[in-house]
Amino acid sequence: MSEKALVAMSGGVDSSVAAAWMVEAGYSCVGATMQLFNKDCGGTCGSAPEVEDARRVAQSLGFDHHTFDYEGDFSSLVIDRFVAAYEQGRTPNPCIDCNRYMKFAELYSAAKSLGCDIIATGHYARVVYDEARGKWTLRKAKNLAKDQTYVLYFLTQEQLAHTRFPLGEAVSKDAVRAVAERYGFVNAQKKDSQDICFVPDGKYADFIRRRTGRDYPAGDFVDREGNVLGQHKGIIGYTIGQRKGLGLALPAPLYVCRKDVANNTVVLAPELALYTRRLWAEDFNWISGEIPNGPVRCAARTRYSAKEAPATVTVCDDGRVEIVFDEPQRAVTEGQAVVLYDGDEVLGGGTICGTEVER
Repeated sequence: MSEKALVAMSGGVDSSVAAAWMVEAGYSCVGATMQLFNKDCGGTCGSAPEVEDARRVAQSLGFDHHTFDYEGDFSSLVIDRFVAAYEQGRTPNPCIDCNRYMKFAELYSAAKSLGCDIIATGHYARVVYDEARGKWTLRKAKNLAKDQTYVLYFLTQEQLAHTRFPLGEAVSKDAVRAVAERYGFVNAQKKDSQDICFVPDGKYADFIRRRTGRDYPAGDFVDREGNVLGQHKGIIGYTIGQRKGLGLALPAPLYVCRKDVANNTVVLAPELALYTRRLWAEDFNWISGEIPNGPVRCAARTRYSAKEAPATVTVCDDGRVEIVFDEPQRAVTEGQAVVLYDGDEVLGGGTICGTEVER
């Protein structure tokens, strides 16, 4: 008897091809789409057209499709956390929260309720069992340009044991689209989603104002000595490393290097102030389930699009993780994730909660 798999289907081409490959691999599949669409945000999260595309693909592959309404949970576990982080002066990555709390928590519960042993998604990543260590490992996708392991660092041994990422073996996005064309999928040429799904226009500050109904007052731009340089338009509208859009006439380029929420000030400094060799991370997950008892040499990535850099990692007495890079890193930002790699294996990751700025 074949294993039963719940396939997460967003309505896009990646999850559709993942479903096709699960069927080809001999799994008994059930499709599931999470209806996350929030009418207040104007996004496309699980909207009716996406659900219909997923349903049509499942029908063409010969298996049932279910829609689960998670709008309330998405609102509280993803959107509200996103807003709160910005209000605290952080810059969050809501895609990590969506994967962590929705796809790999809510959807896992749905899989169990439907009698499924496995959950499959359209992520570009690989799950490999290491016989020598007796551990499940998360590995980079073969298509490194599409690799999504950065947003999956929170996965546990239990979750990895019941997860499949068929697209981890895909060599290119063109190859994935070719499979969709061969199957005649309606979404074979659908464009990849961009930006945050619930802020499709990319205007995060405007979204937060609409969401909360609050006004975020203007305050001072200051230099590192506290000298006032001008007025900002609300602290939620700025991110670490930002230079453009400040609305200031300055004799030399200055960048956002810190946000002081308590005093409602945005600190500007020359680019050199954006570099740091040391950061601390909280809420850290070690994928092996084993916390190192000494320093670890590995590579670390501090944002989705950043390059990995050599570093030494040490677990602190308070549970936080200290990461010291061999070379200074630019614009390390509180609220973003730092993810550790040993070659193509993901060791774990956590949320950046502090940095030591180079002087």
